[in-house]
Amino acid sequence: MTVKQNYNWPFLLGISITSAMGGLLFGYDWVVIGGAKPFYEPFFGISGNPGMQGWVMSCALVGCLGGSVLSGWLSDRFGRKRLLILSAALFILASIGTGSSGSTVQFICYRIIGGIGIGLASNLSPVYIAEVTPGNVRGAFVSINQLTIVTGILAAQLINWQIARPVPEVTTIEEIMMSWNGQTGWRWMFYACSVPAFLFFILMWLVPESPRWLARDRRNHLKVHRILERIGGKQFADEELNSIELTLPGKAGKITGRTLKDKRISKVLVLGIVIAVFQQWCGINVIFNYAQEIFSGAGYSVSDILFNIVITGSVNLIFTFAGMYAVDRFGRKILMLAGAGGLAGIFAVIGGMYFVHLQGIPLLIMVVMAIACYSMSLAPVTWVVLSEIFPNRIRGFAMSIATFALWAACFVLTYTFPILNNVLKASGTFWLYGFICILGFWFILKRLPETRGKSLEQIEKDLT
Repeated sequence: MTVKQNYNWPFLLGISITSAMGGLLFGYDWVVIGGAKPFYEPFFGISGNPGMQGWVMSCALVGCLGGSVLSGWLSDRFGRKRLLILSAALFILASIGTGSSGSTVQFICYRIIGGIGIGLASNLSPVYIAEVTPGNVRGAFVSINQLTIVTGILAAQLINWQIARPVPEVTTIEEIMMSWNGQTGWRWMFYACSVPAFLFFILMWLVPESPRWLARDRRNHLKVHRILERIGGKQFADEELNSIELTLPGKAGKITGRTLKDKRISKVLVLGIVIAVFQQWCGINVIFNYAQEIFSGAGYSVSDILFNIVITGSVNLIFTFAGMYAVDRFGRKILMLAGAGGLAGIFAVIGGMYFVHLQGIPLLIMVVMAIACYSMSLAPVTWVVLSEIFPNRIRGFAMSIATFALWAACFVLTYTFPILNNVLKASGTFWLYGFICILGFWFILKRLPETRGKSLEQIEKDLT
């Protein structure tokens, strides 16, 4: 595959990384609660209450759902840039508010506000990058968003590990509640997110609006041409603008019931929704959100758990680079199939280990293998595919529907894990996730087309 040499790489990389900072905050805010969990639960008196534990852990997903729904309509109306700036402001508010919470109700409210920020950023960061990058490098550039997500995850894990003071091997709930970790440490885990959130807020004012969103109004075409020309030169700008215009007839920006009833559009929407749901129901996120339960069930102490979480985060980051390398070389579909099939097999083994009570290093190795498999396949490629497959005229709206489905699926996954773990035990729960991965493999094999190397307009033509 030949890559044009006249792209303005520093500019393209700069605006992509800036917009992808939404992914960094998404990753940090999403995972920080896992490290704080052993300490805020005794503080709020919810230890030993699975229902409340699940609600506090998953309440941010209510905000994610709201943010993802609003992002489609608002970003199609006001643009990608303004909504990303709003998400940065919400992250700042949520990090400070959550850290200073004095009651469970306050904690939950600020987690929901942070969830709205996640819903906006998770939708719009990959969409913005997809709309500014050329087709032959889009996969790698959209994967920058996933790279920043896992960087945020690792940052949260490292910060949690460094903030938390050593915990004795045997510690009662009362001792944890009265310790520095239980009173103050967990608060600083949340406060730390405000620093990158403020940087994201400042930098987003410096990037241009998405040219494909601006092109929806033909009066902006001169501005669109200037942005595209800055990305790839005059010839690139001419070709891209002509291609965009072909997909934006008269009332391109107006989405009606008739639009969604069009079988060509509904088929693509269903494809996006199923892929989004599968990325969550494959089960990998429970390892991040419930690392304490998973590793304690494998025989590790609290201090060892925090260190093991850092190991899993490091593997997540390393193999995301592998996914970025592979996505534009081997294609989206083969990586998705490899991820689904690989996780099915790994979860079968993990379930078996829990069933025969095999603990320690062997289980840790399998967990690391699962994260590596996910990090180079389903994690980055799902966002690449979702940012590519929807038509220009409904991309914001359709992406919000798919993102809503993703966060709804994540809510179900996060809320039900303690219940499933209690009913099916860890072995049965992981076997269930493995079966879901088999179903996902079959769907991807039958329904997902390859989009590697194609312009957004060519993908739209092929799918609709």
